Amino acid sequence: MEGLKSMSLKKAFFLLSFCGVLASLVLVLLVSMACARTIKKYPSGGISIDASGTMTLLEGPSPEQERKIRVLSTLPVLSAVLFPVIGLGGAGVLFYRWKLRHSIALLREGTERIRNHDLDFSFPAVSGDELGEVCAAFESMRSELQKTNQELWRQNEERKRLNAAFAHDLRNPVTVLKGTVKLLKENRQDERALERLETYTGRIEKYIEAMSSIQRLEQMPVKTEEVSLSDLGGELEETARLLGSDLMIAISCPGTGSVMLDHGIFLTVAENLVGNAVRFAEERVEIVLTLEGERLILTISDDGPGFPDKLLKSGPKPFEKGEDGGAHFGMGLYSCSLLCLKHGGKLSLRNGTEGGAVAAAEFFLR
Repeated sequence: MEGLKSMSLKKAFFLLSFCGVLASLVLVLLVSMACARTIKKYPSGGISIDASGTMTLLEGPSPEQERKIRVLSTLPVLSAVLFPVIGLGGAGVLFYRWKLRHSIALLREGTERIRNHDLDFSFPAVSGDELGEVCAAFESMRSELQKTNQELWRQNEERKRLNAAFAHDLRNPVTVLKGTVKLLKENRQDERALERLETYTGRIEKYIEAMSSIQRLEQMPVKTEEVSLSDLGGELEETARLLGSDLMIAISCPGTGSVMLDHGIFLTVAENLVGNAVRFAEERVEIVLTLEGERLILTISDDGPGFPDKLLKSGPKPFEKGEDGGAHFGMGLYSCSLLCLKHGGKLSLRNGTEGGAVAAAEFFLR
């Protein structure tokens, strides 16, 4: 039986058919011999002539015996027709039961589960024949289809994450623009208002172009340029003043020199971290920009409640919202972490010794 399962369908069908025909021929031979032996027991009739020439009339079969002899003579002919048919039919039934039924049932069940979008199953190793190979190919197809579905789900999650990051990172430039427009409407003197409007409008335009050309947040290109540290300090001061006008903000940064970095990535990270600090701070936010060899480190601290323990243990995750409700996507710190990694650095989060949150964004300068 085990050897038959490992045979190919052609060999198994030939073997069972041969055995069925051979068994039918043996039965035909046995029936013919039995009928011939039985017929010999009945009187055959006729005459007998001895050596002297005397003829003796032999006893013939009775009518009943003649009827039985005719039946016995017909049986070998009928068995020669019926037994091979029965043998081939039996071979076909055994071939289906031993070689086809289990595999077909598995394929039918698998097809139905796939039709119902259920891919959480697997095909066992059925046999070494052609149907076993079909089941193995079906299992490979199911596995690839499951991987494809998982990849589509992951891409959908990436798309949702990217859209959330896009919405989140546009919020701070829009806030700056709204603040500038408000100052202009109130006729307050601000010599840099038009320059700020132009700068942040250009940033939004560049950001939209970058986001429209990528499918994942990790694919955002890094384009370094030479930027003076004094310009970075001025932009940090202006961002902090517009986002946290009601807070006490202290800014410390090197006054001279320049660095090679992606200006847009730096400002996006800075605005996210400043926005988070301003949102949770009670009275004070401190911004420190330091240059250590080939690393530019932006450290922002506040006197708020600090980071949750879960965030410090697991790190920033996408769509992980804080305690302030659903107004935010939970993408700010996650975006900062990815963008720092894109720039060869990292984002470090901790709580201050006297309370409050401390976020340090590190950029590797190329």
